[in-house]
Amino acid sequence: MNNDLSILHLISEASVVVQLVMLILLCASVVSWTFIFAKRKELKQAVRVTDEFEAQFWTGGDLSRLYTQLTAEGIQAEGLEKIFISGYKEFSRMHKITGVSATEKVENAQRAMRIELTRELDKLDESLPFLATVGSTSPYIGLFGTVWGIMNSFRSLSTAKQATLAQVAPGIAEALVATAIGLFAAIPAVIAYNGFSTHIERLSGRYELFVDEFVVLLQRQAHS
Repeated sequence: MNNDLSILHLISEASVVVQLVMLILLCASVVSWTFIFAKRKELKQAVRVTDEFEAQFWTGGDLSRLYTQLTAEGIQAEGLEKIFISGYKEFSRMHKITGVSATEKVENAQRAMRIELTRELDKLDESLPFLATVGSTSPYIGLFGTVWGIMNSFRSLSTAKQATLAQVAPGIAEALVATAIGLFAAIPAVIAYNGFSTHIERLSGRYELFVDEFVVLLQRQAHS
């Protein structure tokens, strides 16, 4: 490969504006990959916690004992566990108040679980807007660098006595590098965003289903 057209040489010889565009895109790519690895680990943990809790919950054991285990000192509840804790805690609190109907007990517990469910989903959604922004804007940022570089290349031709391909090739090549870096930043971000959104949607469905099923159990307990 001609050294004049090597990637590093093209970057080093690019204009300040194009270099700034490349730097922004590289920083966005690094931050995106950091979020991707962190979010992948977080979702994997959320699925594991949900599987383990559901397996324990549906064994038919004592709910008060399960609540005590999850709220014991040194235990850090997560995801579906926190939704269960919020619902059972509110139901138990209302159950101790005289004059409260069974319907009010269940409705308050359901409301508490819905609030906690929203909090858990908001936590899972963190960093996804950034990935969406990187995925949608990086190609355009790279395109801006490309257009700027090509403009400089053609502008330099105006002072040249004889225009040749060898004169404009380096400028156009360095400009196209900005587009390539933009795609390099955007494609993983878009793929990760779509994948994480699907996983979060599935978890949301499982959380919603658990709340509905747990409300049924509380209704039976409230009327017993």
